[in-house]
Amino acid sequence: MERDRLNALLESFARGDLPQEELVETLATLPFRMLGDACVDTHRALRNGFPEVVLATGKTPDQIARIVRVLREAGGNVLVTRVTPEQASVLRAELPELEHIAAARLLVLRQAPVVARGRGAIAVVSAGTSDLSVAEEAAQVADLFGNKVERVYDVGVAGLHRLLASLDTLRGAAVVIAVAGMEGALASVVGGLVAAPVIAVPTSVGYGASFGGVAALLAMLNSCAANVTVVNIDNGFGAAYVASLINRA
Repeated sequence: MERDRLNALLESFARGDLPQEELVETLATLPFRMLGDACVDTHRALRNGFPEVVLATGKTPDQIARIVRVLREAGGNVLVTRVTPEQASVLRAELPELEHIAAARLLVLRQAPVVARGRGAIAVVSAGTSDLSVAEEAAQVADLFGNKVERVYDVGVAGLHRLLASLDTLRGAAVVIAVAGMEGALASVVGGLVAAPVIAVPTSVGYGASFGGVAALLAMLNSCAANVTVVNIDNGFGAAYVASLINRA
């Protein structure tokens, strides 16, 4: 349930087009829906501005489908993150209206127009093509949340001239999301070039001593660029969510 839909319900009731019992029944199911093994928060968009998002990891296709149906009934767009190809195949056979964005490991149900709400652009910068799935998760989520998104991919510090060629895009962004594995140096470099907040996303890309992204995480946490903050390893969704909140300020 989003504010626009709630306002429409109240206006319809005020005009006499919506019976009181139907309004009361709709409001009674607003906060959440119990599904036995899931408690779906249909009230979140009213509180936080964004609806609940479904994390596919650890869930069966049946569990995901039941949650998606509840969120669909609540109105607005529905987003499922970290979807495997196998999950996507089963879910799209059952719910063909779902769009599979394979590069970002997302499923999206679009049933409402995306309203532009950002005051500026969010630039998503990736160090390498190997970081693409996390970068695309961030870019696609930011786009779905109503932001203008600029992509600057494969511009890691091993070839710094590639990053500098996109300096106008970086400096023109309201928020920058910097996605990097290996030693995670990209975030500090970007932070030193722009005045905007930089949300650093360490990825699990790297060889043995990268420890599955821990090396990049620690490097980003210890950045000397004061405008850099950090989300968890591979958390493109979290970076896009926070960037969207900053971009609405």
